[in-house]
Amino acid sequence: MHPPLTIHRHPMCVEIIEEFQKCHLDHPIGKFFGDCTELKVKLDRCFRAEKALKRKANFEQSKKMRERLQALRKETTEAEA
Repeated sequence: MHPPLTIHRHPMCVEIIEEFQKCHLDHPIGKFFGDCTELKVKLDRCFRAEKALKRKANFEQSKKMRERLQALRKETTEAEA
């Protein structure tokens, strides 16, 4: 299975999504027998790469937020003391 193939949610994989959807339209029965499997594998790889980039960006953002929170806590404890 794959996530919903909405182009606005997967900007990195637009071309592969369009090819995959076209393959399904061109091969309505063949899609059940592996006619579109190669594109499906490409799509899965693209989704994994996209997810890895998002995960890395989220981690960097969380690191910055954690540093800001620690600095704020340090300021608050110094102001109280």
